[in-house]
Amino acid sequence: MRLQFFIYALILSFTFTSCSQEKKDLVLEGIKGFQQKLNLEYADVNTSPLTKEDAIIFSKLDFFPIDKKYYVVADFKRTPNEKPFKMPTTTSRLSEYVKYGEAVFTLDGKKHKLDIYQSLSLREKPEYKNYLFLPFTDETSGKESYSGGRYIDLTIPKGNTIVIDFNKAYNPYCAYNHKYSCPIPPKGNHLSIPVRAGVKKYKN
Repeated sequence: MRLQFFIYALILSFTFTSCSQEKKDLVLEGIKGFQQKLNLEYADVNTSPLTKEDAIIFSKLDFFPIDKKYYVVADFKRTPNEKPFKMPTTTSRLSEYVKYGEAVFTLDGKKHKLDIYQSLSLREKPEYKNYLFLPFTDETSGKESYSGGRYIDLTIPKGNTIVIDFNKAYNPYCAYNHKYSCPIPPKGNHLSIPVRAGVKKYKN
């Protein structure tokens, strides 16, 4: 009986380890795929936000090393009674958003909260109806990363948690070309820690 229990426990342990490793591998593949897709977009003159001068010499974006600690599963609270508002941008244009929810998570031993938004114009398009927008700044902003903050694309979760992978944080287009108008992350979405993940500042 004890031998059977030991074998059963061993099988469970192996299965759990195997599933855990498989999940880690999928996360890593997803991040690498994100980086590759972004580099291809920026290298293509038809989709690149770069200026003509920069596009000629572009090789690849500079990313922080992939760090799985920045893959966080946050508690997600929906905020259905929020009123739409106009988010300031880097130009005089105002972009309409509504706060969709709040994400709470622990990173570097600290508890953090970030507001997550939904674009009023994008949600009218079928392909973007589940799209959520997370703009943020952190202690690397203006130093190792773009001073105007970075963005993460999310989708509406089914449950009460949401995955935020800071390894997929990217710069707004205006970090590369002043002709673009980009939403400015609200002050409340500043993380009081350095987030060394995702895309770095384009030019030092």
